[in-house]
Amino acid sequence: MHDDETGKLVSLSAPRAVTDTRGRPLADLRISVMDRCNFRCPYCMPRETFDDRYRFLSTSERLSFDEISRLARLFVAEGARKLRLTGGEPLLRSGLADLVGELSAIDGVEDLALTTNGVLLAQHAAGLAANGLRRVTVSLDTLDRETFRRMSGGFDGLERVQDGIRAALEAGLVPVKVNAVIQRGVNDGQVLDLARHFRGTGVIPRFIEYMDVGNRNDWDPARVVASRELRDRIHSEFPLRPVPGSYRGEVAKRYAYQDGAGEIGFISSVSQPFCGDCTRARLSSDGIFYTCLFAVQGTDLQTPLRAGASDEELLERIRGSWRRREDRYSELRRAPAKEQPLRKIEMHYIGG
Repeated sequence: MHDDETGKLVSLSAPRAVTDTRGRPLADLRISVMDRCNFRCPYCMPRETFDDRYRFLSTSERLSFDEISRLARLFVAEGARKLRLTGGEPLLRSGLADLVGELSAIDGVEDLALTTNGVLLAQHAAGLAANGLRRVTVSLDTLDRETFRRMSGGFDGLERVQDGIRAALEAGLVPVKVNAVIQRGVNDGQVLDLARHFRGTGVIPRFIEYMDVGNRNDWDPARVVASRELRDRIHSEFPLRPVPGSYRGEVAKRYAYQDGAGEIGFISSVSQPFCGDCTRARLSSDGIFYTCLFAVQGTDLQTPLRAGASDEELLERIRGSWRRREDRYSELRRAPAKEQPLRKIEMHYIGG
């Protein structure tokens, strides 16, 4: 039971398994806690746009931890069982371990994870784990110093990211996953280095096809390297076998090394869209609920929340948005332009 703003007790224990127009349940909630980032990756926050004059959200515009926790409970009431904290860079949000503690205490949450660029992870990993964080995913596109600088927008922090990965392992935030966005002519020649480096360590690298997120990353389909090409390349040196998916909505196709040295994954939004099984909802740091990474618009939850809306009123907004959901952008990527979204939400604003 939860005492909402009106004093009425609302039962949040049993999931209602709300589904969208294609029968997809709401099972995962990605919560952006910060729209800022200390990187300027060209495929997400190119420096030409996100410079010193760019206006990010103010502290008062972002949801407070209490507001995030309240909304998270409501999403859990609608079936969400997996929560992930994202950004921007979530570790830029002061006191994040406190929020982790609040979210981990919600009845019905089965998994609580964090996606980070890893630069600040070494100093926070132990505290996050102590407060209930279960897993961490680190974005790391290369192990080459110069390529790292290029892909992070000039940031020289490769060793700090590697320290963060080690700290996460020591803190028990396992399995640690490493997400690498692969671009032809940029870092596609370093895929085997990543696979080789993490073999036998317990870290799971996942290779992501370069996507047309947002509106400012100058996406060019010629720079997309299909997952099957990468899989064949890795398989030729380190034989692989497919691993069955573990749950509906799992976006990565998993493969294990035949010699038992661990596993890797491929996320193939461009060449093999997985819209049909997508169960992810997204909550921006200023309280807008989006039903797709490539969404054009969302549902404002912050305004009614701050105006005193009851839990049931907020639940109805969440249910209504999900029930109307028709999103399948990746399936329409190659469709005529008139069938595609006009202006997508930027990835730094709602997480990847």
